[in-house]
Amino acid sequence: MNQVQSTATAEQIIAEISQVITQVPQETIQQLATQLVNSQRIFVTGEGRSGFMAKSFAMRLMHLGADSHVIGETVTPALAAGDLLIAVSGSGTTKAAVWTADKAKELGCHIVAVTTDESSPLGTLADTILHIPAATKYRREGEAPSIQPLGSLFDQCTHVLLDAVCLNYGQLKQVQHGDVFAKHSNVE
Repeated sequence: MNQVQSTATAEQIIAEISQVITQVPQETIQQLATQLVNSQRIFVTGEGRSGFMAKSFAMRLMHLGADSHVIGETVTPALAAGDLLIAVSGSGTTKAAVWTADKAKELGCHIVAVTTDESSPLGTLADTILHIPAATKYRREGEAPSIQPLGSLFDQCTHVLLDAVCLNYGQLKQVQHGDVFAKHSNVE
């Protein structure tokens, strides 16, 4: 692959991300940030690359002062009524994410689904949905077209949109850069 093709591919990826993100209303991002501010504890779950996006989100929330946890980690506390669970699944059908959301709902948690399919099993369990109209590995009707494999476009858009949620969260909590830096790992 020559240099020109590599540049064109990177530009196409950025164009795909932009096309999807512009379809997500800013009010949705602000509302989710407000829900996070009003939550005592925030848990995240997801599998594969979606799980990495969820973990990245939990990490940034921790930097911003939130009490955030990743489902499945050895130090994760038990869920309890009133907790907020954010489940990330492009298809909304990932068994572990759906099972976790179902169990959290039984325990009285507020469920946020980050998905492409609002009518999916995860979407129907959710109290709040961050709908990301991106391509998934299934390439279902209505999904955005993508030159990228599998759910790359969904994962990229999820990361950017959840970072936007974090920015709004930080503004609502009046967190300054120094506050965030103080919570960053100092043993690396």
